[in-house]
Amino acid sequence: MPVSLEGRSASALDTPLQYVKGVGPQRAQLLDRRGLQTVRDALDAFPRDYQDRRTLVPFHRLRPGDVGVVGGTVFGIAPPPRGRSRAPTFVTFRDGSGYFTARWFNQPYVAQKLRRGQRAVLYGKVTLDERTRRPLLDSPEFEVVEDEDGPSIHMGRVVPVYPLTEGLTQRPMRALLHRVVEGYADQVAEWLPERLRRERTLLPAAPAYRAIHFPESLEAAAAARHRFVYEDFFLLELGLALRRRRQGVRPGLTIAPPGALVARLRASLPFRLTSAQERVWDEIRADLARPTPMSRLLQGDVGSGKTIVAVMALLNAVEAGYQAVLMAPTEILAEQHLVTIRALVDPLGVPVVLLTAGQKGREREAARAALRQGRAAIAVGTHALLQGDVELDRLGLAVVDEQHRFGVLQRATLREKGEHPDVLVMTATPIPRTLALTLYGDLDVSVLDELPPGRQPIVTRWRDETKRGEIYEFIRGQLREGRQAYVVYPLVEETEASDLRAATEMAERLRTEVFRDWPVGLIHGRLGYEAKESVMQAFKGGAIAVLVATTVIEVGIDVANASLMLIEHAERFGLAQLHQLRGRVGRGPARSYCILVAGGHPSEDARRRLEAMQATQDGFRIAEVDLEIRGPGEFFGTRQSGLPEFRAADLLRDGRLLEVARRDALALVERDPGLRLPEHRALRDVMAARWRGRLDLAAIG
Repeated sequence: MPVSLEGRSASALDTPLQYVKGVGPQRAQLLDRRGLQTVRDALDAFPRDYQDRRTLVPFHRLRPGDVGVVGGTVFGIAPPPRGRSRAPTFVTFRDGSGYFTARWFNQPYVAQKLRRGQRAVLYGKVTLDERTRRPLLDSPEFEVVEDEDGPSIHMGRVVPVYPLTEGLTQRPMRALLHRVVEGYADQVAEWLPERLRRERTLLPAAPAYRAIHFPESLEAAAAARHRFVYEDFFLLELGLALRRRRQGVRPGLTIAPPGALVARLRASLPFRLTSAQERVWDEIRADLARPTPMSRLLQGDVGSGKTIVAVMALLNAVEAGYQAVLMAPTEILAEQHLVTIRALVDPLGVPVVLLTAGQKGREREAARAALRQGRAAIAVGTHALLQGDVELDRLGLAVVDEQHRFGVLQRATLREKGEHPDVLVMTATPIPRTLALTLYGDLDVSVLDELPPGRQPIVTRWRDETKRGEIYEFIRGQLREGRQAYVVYPLVEETEASDLRAATEMAERLRTEVFRDWPVGLIHGRLGYEAKESVMQAFKGGAIAVLVATTVIEVGIDVANASLMLIEHAERFGLAQLHQLRGRVGRGPARSYCILVAGGHPSEDARRRLEAMQATQDGFRIAEVDLEIRGPGEFFGTRQSGLPEFRAADLLRDGRLLEVARRDALALVERDPGLRLPEHRALRDVMAARWRGRLDLAAIG
């Protein structure tokens, strides 16, 4: 938790929840499921919502569907009949507007907790009784009101609603948090610099903790949340700014050769680079030539030409006398990169090796030896490149592809393979700006925002199983015109637990029945490298007309004559994956099509994904929709990225405040790069705790 603790406060806030009054060992186990172990954790377990229970409403003013707070006197109680505990309990109340009824299912204890003549306050939703068609309160929360009662934390106020886990309900959770806030909130010491708090109109720490848990009003809750959203973003961006500053002051390599290898490569290409590629190459080349390590993100939509820019960077490092590596998240993608890179650099006499975990012992050892001895100029591989027994003779440049599948710490591990080498990270998954600032705040960003000339718009349609005959006939029509097609399935083989159409079984059916007049091929991840390469070469050469595949073809495949993509069970794929698969077509002069076939009854999220695919080909808009559907934590797996998690901030809702916090963090680091000033001492302690040693603060400054 990001607080500065002094004296007994530190030990008090670290008190296990088990020893807080009213918890005990059993409830402590339930709280532990929610990740709450100490008082410190509980203070940071913010409400997910609030209910305004301040104003009593006469029941007759409420209509079915309304949610409100009503008060009344118990007039009659009808418990479930004996032996029918699942039957509802009905209680009749009288208020100033007349009589009304409340109903509780599976809660027979309500009849014991209430008695005639008692006054109670109830909060709940009004529904219609199925039998009488009269309005009633359905399973409301309630509280008996005695004259001597003090203020309630459950009624007559803005009431916090907390995330729960099985076995925990709102009332005991709320009571626990009230005890924690009352007993410990004042022991949280302020750490945000006074100047920033004044400029950004932020509550002090202790009042903010009180107001976010038990606010006097919804406006007070919003003010407290504003403080903690800013805090989340500021600590994140400050950490990224410190890391970036540290990288900037390190001595790096100066990679500035005459450029003969790149010139020879460009002369051999059958196309000209786009203006976006030229601009990005100038940015990368300038970074390589500086004496400080490059940290740059290369972002571009499907088909924008990132690979050729990356190869130019690799060749620049090789010409300067260094080794270069390209790391991909999967063996399939690494193998595809190997084929592409070798085709480009073999004519230049540049040796390339592959290093993956799946290699045989002798092959793997030969690759390691070539890297260790400097005989291999370029290495293409997977996580295997990060292993401690992999040594490089003179690493100058590391390129990381599909960076979002790795983490910040893995990027740092790769960098440690050399003497502060330059790092270029790439992603074909467009990233909304707020996520880019979050995940890659320590990087400069280059964007390829232009597709090569000749790329055609792709007609995308979502169809269900009833249209299968028409779909197959349409594909046959495309094949008769000399086009080629992909048919993608989510699984390789059928299993008893799955109703998905599997690639192996369906390839045989397509070959013998649906497309029997054309050659049908099959490719999937379980094939060996040589078998996969043989199939892909046959497809590229036109010997295969229909390629049945799994997501092995998601990235790195470029066949200009393939103009049709059929994705089976499209509802099972993620949005980014669908966009990547669609990007395999539209690479030639012919009009291209992507047909999404959804089985059964797609979920609401699946429908939104399929509708987004039909509506746009803009990768950045696709990414925004994906972020809206999945939420930030799921979008890139930030839990595995090496970044602190947010307690209050929401990237979708709070993007503007992220920009403010980023500016403040950059300005503070510019003024005090090592957080050495006395007014930043508490902030330094908080950063060390929040980032848990991942910044190496001792090395800053």
